[in-house]
Amino acid sequence: MMRSMYSAVSGLRVHQTKMDVIGNNIANVNTVGYKKGQMTFQEVFSQVIRGAGAPQGGKGGTNPQQIGLGVGIGSINTIHTKGPTQTTDNPTDLMIDGEGFFVVTDDTNYENKYYTRAGNFTLDKAGNLVTPDGFKVLGYKVDENENITDEIGPIVINRSETKAPTATNKIQFRGNLDSRNDETFTTDTVIKDSLGNSYLVKFEFKKTGTETAPNKWTMSLGEIKSEDGKIEIKGAKLGDNTTIKFDENGKIIGIGAEDAINGLKLDFSEIENKEKLGATFGDSGKITIFDPADKDSYNKLTQYANDRDIKPYAENGNSSGKIKGFSIDPSGVVSGIFTNGERKALGQVMLAKFDNPMGLQKLGNNFFVDTRNSGEAQLGKPGTSGFGATKSGSLEMSNVDLSMEFTEMITTQRGFQANSRIITASDEMLQELVNMKR
Repeated sequence: MMRSMYSAVSGLRVHQTKMDVIGNNIANVNTVGYKKGQMTFQEVFSQVIRGAGAPQGGKGGTNPQQIGLGVGIGSINTIHTKGPTQTTDNPTDLMIDGEGFFVVTDDTNYENKYYTRAGNFTLDKAGNLVTPDGFKVLGYKVDENENITDEIGPIVINRSETKAPTATNKIQFRGNLDSRNDETFTTDTVIKDSLGNSYLVKFEFKKTGTETAPNKWTMSLGEIKSEDGKIEIKGAKLGDNTTIKFDENGKIIGIGAEDAINGLKLDFSEIENKEKLGATFGDSGKITIFDPADKDSYNKLTQYANDRDIKPYAENGNSSGKIKGFSIDPSGVVSGIFTNGERKALGQVMLAKFDNPMGLQKLGNNFFVDTRNSGEAQLGKPGTSGFGATKSGSLEMSNVDLSMEFTEMITTQRGFQANSRIITASDEMLQELVNMKR
């Protein structure tokens, strides 16, 4: 029988296989995070009719004579180029802008890890960030101080999460003291205790300068009451450094008795009935007002011949809050947004990368697993050590190029057609051979 027929049969088989790859690519043209397949051919082997001959005597050398016996599959590779971005505005949708894979699991011990580029995640009733099939997205946990740790666990956005209250420990004065005005005036701000209760604190300013030292003011503490006016704090004090001195340009040159910047704190350590309040104030009962080591605590206070607008501002302190939303930043940090206006880190998405991504094996459902040729997973955080940044509200589309696939489809169809013609032509030759006996 003719070898050309068997060669053509192998050609039909591999072209059919390539059409299968092309068909799968086109079928997944809209699959989130899909990575296209690419097939190549290679010749199988050749029959040697005559071997090569070396030059000898007066004759030159001769080349080998070989007949190819067909074609086989060279490779079917997964192409891991990044697909285009699809904007969804859904905060749980994530894409990786660069190298890396999301890590998901269906195992309580996180031993079964799967890798995916498809970031179409949702939340389950427990607040776990999960794939459409319920696989949990893994990340790095936070400690009690809201710092990202190296401990691995599911990303959880707990709808009952709260943000603890914080006490005010710093007050900053900003604005101008009118150098033309000698009258005493009062200004105030709101501070928070350790339970998040609010108190209105009043401060009084009086110009006490003399002819030889005209640019001096004395600050004193007024009343401190809860916002509803039912509780009054008595016994708080400012200390001795309550004299503020300005130079002829209206800049502070002294806080305290000398021409130097001395510290000043609002002291709650000796207030009356502090046990009944059930809360503490500041750091160890003290709130910093002027800090000699921190120019920002006093350099925004001036004395010009201009309208008075001095105002104290509590730099921190807040009441407790409940979570009302969340966001995921480019470094993969999931932050809860709370009703008190503050944010709190809830975790950080973890990524994996491989020395040879083409060595990963597809499992379906947009999942890959590592193999002996992919190398072990290298885990890390988005935006660091070669890992791509995360983009919330976006998805990575399939990297299938339809124009390329249609071109490959045409050449594959023609290749299949040509191989079928070889079988037809070989059959006609055999028919002529059979007819010779007639």
